[in-house]
Amino acid sequence: MAASVAPPRDPNTVSNYNCWRTKHNVADLAIDFDKQRLHGSVTLELESITDKASEEIILDTSFVDVRKISINGTKVTSWELKERSEPYGSPLFIAIPGGQAKGAVLSVKIDLSTTNECTALQWFSPAQTSNGKFPYMFSQCQAIHSRSIFPCQDTPDVKSTYDFRIRSPLHVVASGLSRGTSSFVHGKDGEAGTLLYSFFQEIPMPSYLFAIASGDIATASIGPRSLVSTGPEELAAAKWEMEDDTEKYINIAEDIIFEYQWTQYNVLVLPPSFPYGGMENPVFTFATPTIVSGDRKNIDVIAHELSHSWSGNLVSNASWEHFWLNEGWTTYLERRIQAAVYGEPHRDFSAIIGWKALADSVDGFGHDHEFTKLVMDLKGKDPDDSFSSIPYEKGFHFLYYLEKLVGKSTWDKFIPHYFRKWARKSLDSYEFKDTLLDFFSSDKDASAALENVDWDAWFYKPGLPPKPDFDTSMVDKCYSLSKAWEDKDYKPSPSDIEDLSANQIVVLLETIQLHKEPLLPSQSQLLGSTYALTESKNMELTARYLKIGLMAKDETVYKPTAELLGKVGRMKFVRPLYRALAKVDRHLAEKTFKKNLNFYHPICRDMVEKDFQK
Repeated sequence: MAASVAPPRDPNTVSNYNCWRTKHNVADLAIDFDKQRLHGSVTLELESITDKASEEIILDTSFVDVRKISINGTKVTSWELKERSEPYGSPLFIAIPGGQAKGAVLSVKIDLSTTNECTALQWFSPAQTSNGKFPYMFSQCQAIHSRSIFPCQDTPDVKSTYDFRIRSPLHVVASGLSRGTSSFVHGKDGEAGTLLYSFFQEIPMPSYLFAIASGDIATASIGPRSLVSTGPEELAAAKWEMEDDTEKYINIAEDIIFEYQWTQYNVLVLPPSFPYGGMENPVFTFATPTIVSGDRKNIDVIAHELSHSWSGNLVSNASWEHFWLNEGWTTYLERRIQAAVYGEPHRDFSAIIGWKALADSVDGFGHDHEFTKLVMDLKGKDPDDSFSSIPYEKGFHFLYYLEKLVGKSTWDKFIPHYFRKWARKSLDSYEFKDTLLDFFSSDKDASAALENVDWDAWFYKPGLPPKPDFDTSMVDKCYSLSKAWEDKDYKPSPSDIEDLSANQIVVLLETIQLHKEPLLPSQSQLLGSTYALTESKNMELTARYLKIGLMAKDETVYKPTAELLGKVGRMKFVRPLYRALAKVDRHLAEKTFKKNLNFYHPICRDMVEKDFQK
């Protein structure tokens, strides 16, 4: 490698993407449910991008069984998997004697199999699925887990187009548009036959958005350009939950930014062990079943994941150190969609809920911790360890602050400009700053206002940002009712909450969590029974109520908490509940975790184990 070549700006990849750049990927893979493996090949079209030819290609891998490599159809033997280095895996070195001229493209085909240590895939036996009939698998590649499926330049600073050719005995979805199915192959010795499912993605996307799932999946329409897919037994409920709002959300987002680029916006509702609220895989958002609550009150997850179609997917952070560019923008857009649907006060109402999550994350890390900064230093670190609400909420507050500074109508002119300028590209925080200042340079008033921005403080100061003066009209009753619960003799009534929405009850419960003294066990039990929280199917309410009970050392919630932790794998609920349960009954917490090890996604399992060690 030439000494004059600038180093990659993403510290969480070992690939030399500053010398070679992926233009296109072809994933030709078969799903083996019995062995719980993907096997086949991946072909990377790599372009030489340096004047001084590099004589090696370096790709990210992690626990991948690499079997054979060919370049432009010719088998090569001069390749090596180097020693593993945590958390980045084992770099794959492929020699290119003499290098290639700038602009030359090599077709690198890698025959491979995933292994049982793959961190991106979760497999379910039929007994672990809702109807007990068929196995299931899905991928979750964010942040740096694509490398455990196939060798790649596993960085959001590289975007490429994709073809998916996935062979499976069960229905397949992927983060591309379907070309349909073909080429049925009969199984051997009584095994099920397989179909070839083909997809294409013509908009360049980073490796972390590579996504596939396969199982007993049924599909229904939820709009003129949207489908929902899930298990056959869950389909009707999922369709009802989403069909009123999905197209509405798309139209609002298009009014704020510009037209939707990905043709279809579909949602795959995954099994309950999915570790996130949603994953914004293009064409098919992967979503937690906890959004299907029977009241259409948790559909804001769809507004969030849809917003990623612009912020994150179309315009991407260049590295995970600048994750706020993905999540802060997406949270901002999600709340603009909510404001358009429910009224402007709802935006501040949502931000108030978000502020509690932000404060909890800052308290969890510590107010001086590196991971509480908007721009983090992740050199030598695992991006998963930094995951929290901070890039979402602190990022939102930075954009909200800038909007207030220049005025909403003026700011709204910048939004489509930003997304058009950076569409199909990746950027860092400094390029965001330059884009913003350049756009407003001809606007005297906005330019003068932006001179007041303390960029270093926003980017690098740890802890909480300045708290806005929120419109509290939607939460004043929640605050008042929460204060009533400070009286240990308070006699609650179901009428207390009859005019409150589910999200307002969320604020009530979160405010009770902030009391200087926890509730008494008897109060915890009254809270649950009087407000019917013990019967709620809304996980946002159930999880918060259980945490209050654990803080109160109300032993009647210990067993329900343990039972819930065996049914839900969403980290938003799992990690806080384990931490709270461990404080009052560590034996039960550890016993519950051990019992459900195989239920949790590898990412969730790893994060909970780290929480136990703190």
